[in-house]
Amino acid sequence: MNPNARIVVLDGFTLNPGDLSWSALAELGTLTVHDRTPPSEVVARALNQDLILTNKTQITRATFEQLPELKAVCVLATGFNIVDVACAKERQIPVCNVPSYATESVAQVTLALLLELASRVGVHAAAVQQGDWVCSLDFSFQKAPLLELSGKLCGIVGFGTIGRRFAELAHALGMRVWATPSRSAAAPPYAHFEFKPLEELLSAADVVSLHCPLTRETEKLINADRLALMKPSALLLNTSRGPLIDEAALALALQRGALAGAGLDVLSTEPPSAANPLLAAPHCVITPHIAWASFEARQRLMQATVENVRAFLAGTPRNAVNL
Repeated sequence: MNPNARIVVLDGFTLNPGDLSWSALAELGTLTVHDRTPPSEVVARALNQDLILTNKTQITRATFEQLPELKAVCVLATGFNIVDVACAKERQIPVCNVPSYATESVAQVTLALLLELASRVGVHAAAVQQGDWVCSLDFSFQKAPLLELSGKLCGIVGFGTIGRRFAELAHALGMRVWATPSRSAAAPPYAHFEFKPLEELLSAADVVSLHCPLTRETEKLINADRLALMKPSALLLNTSRGPLIDEAALALALQRGALAGAGLDVLSTEPPSAANPLLAAPHCVITPHIAWASFEARQRLMQATVENVRAFLAGTPRNAVNL
């Protein structure tokens, strides 16, 4: 253990907006925490540091080349596509992430997006607040069609830890579940789930939920051709990574009525441009990348990050994605 380790957090605000403590991390070395770091200041703030902790601040090859004393990168998340892991491996710098800390929270928000699209609770609650029920001639009214999920087919794209948990929640609602196998997960015998090829799943599913990592192979996995395979009555959910979807193609499908709705917690650029076509697309519910951010999940993330740093300083890196 090196009590003189120099540790910098480049973008700590989303993990800890003030309701958690950095004290356990500070006990492991000299800690500097920045709420946010613009790209132009990454090198200056990381210079002469032993460990960088980052959530969404990119660590590129050019960044690594300017940080000769850097010894490790700890990602304050499960996804690590913001780090050039190949370059880090070349330089023998471990990149450690935090898997599974937000499984329950992400599955819960995925379910919330599905229920909003199916039951439109938010739409109807807003209508009541606006006085529509007071003025109604009937005891009940609908601002949008309502969908019963029991008996419908839910397709899970990416059957890792979160995809598997959401599949269990969907099944609890009475849905049938198909899934595409995940490279990171074995395929244990699930009595209620069937594994299917992607195209077959997209063609048959009433609900499609994305739970796969962002890679070169999965970028724009849901494009115009694959959207065309889906039923016009189908719903699309994404709480994984925004670039999994071709956003222009999805917006066009929603505008044309080729898809019944979409529930998204992630977009290709975050925060999004005002010109993002999905912001004005019909039947599209968007939340600002909050699925991971429950208090309980952030507590687990903080604790696991401390353990990642402690393990590295002890000479036994854990959760290293590039070793």
